[in-house]
Amino acid sequence: MDAPPAVFRVADAWRGAWMGPSLFRRGGGTLHYVGPAGADEAAIPLPGVLLPGFTDHHVHLQLHPADALEPLAAGGLSRVIDLGGDPDVLAVLAEPDPFAAALEFAGAFLTAPGGYPSDRAWAPAGSVREVASADEAELAVAEHVVAGASRIKIALHADAGPVWSDELLADVIAEARVSGLPVVAHVEGAGQAARAIAADVDMLAHAPFSEVLPESLIEQAVAQEQRWVSTLAIHEPAERAIALENVRGFRAAGGELLYGTDLGNGEQPLGLNPAELTALAEAGLDETAVLRALVGGFGRGRWKKRVTWMPGRPTAITDLAGAVSLGVGDLEAAGR
Repeated sequence: MDAPPAVFRVADAWRGAWMGPSLFRRGGGTLHYVGPAGADEAAIPLPGVLLPGFTDHHVHLQLHPADALEPLAAGGLSRVIDLGGDPDVLAVLAEPDPFAAALEFAGAFLTAPGGYPSDRAWAPAGSVREVASADEAELAVAEHVVAGASRIKIALHADAGPVWSDELLADVIAEARVSGLPVVAHVEGAGQAARAIAADVDMLAHAPFSEVLPESLIEQAVAQEQRWVSTLAIHEPAERAIALENVRGFRAAGGELLYGTDLGNGEQPLGLNPAELTALAEAGLDETAVLRALVGGFGRGRWKKRVTWMPGRPTAITDLAGAVSLGVGDLEAAGR
């Protein structure tokens, strides 16, 4: 049930920039920015600061033994995007829960027969869908549409097994586009990022870490409005250095980076990850850029269902790890 309408006076807010004392109006499950706070005696005072809901754009929920969505909300995340799991399992987890982070999912990795991650012990049953032809691509995408997937995940990992031909890669992407779903690519191995960019995929699941990309290729990715998910902290030093260099070049060319951790890959906290925040700072992102990477496409203009609360403005990027995700209907509890 939606919370009753109310007007709140918050001590500070971030909407692409810090706004200072601000008024917000709650209508249903959405919080609307009204403007700078004045002497509105009817407004409910809120301590601390409000920000749009934060998103981790790359998680694997089935690699956790228990439901992680409530702990993820307590850890500061309003939404997570699962990029590889059994679509039927994820569809159940994605049922709305007012106490948990919202879940969107890609479903299974679409890959070549015998391709990554079909031979990985960590890959849950149902999390890999092998595609050998254009007809199978059509069927696989249709299955994911029915399951409720919000995007299609493809695997181009030339170091771990077969990958599609350019022709079949184009067929898979075309099927996703017909269904209105963006395509997210796992690229690994020499030349695979170039193939994904040439094929005009919408997003890379990881900032490229196999090789330093030439400036012209990065500029092509930016011109196509391709977005990259960071996942910098998961890497060993050599791959991390490559990913950092690629991110610096991508951002210098105007590319949009999204915060993502590959949660499920190694030991990570259920919530905002200080190690990933530190890596983003190492890549040259300032506070505004990190916040934009966290907000992504979620909550621009209107803030729905869940928002971020902090006791005060962060003084360092890693302070963001102290954020909490609150339901719009629970704002009266902020700071308690």
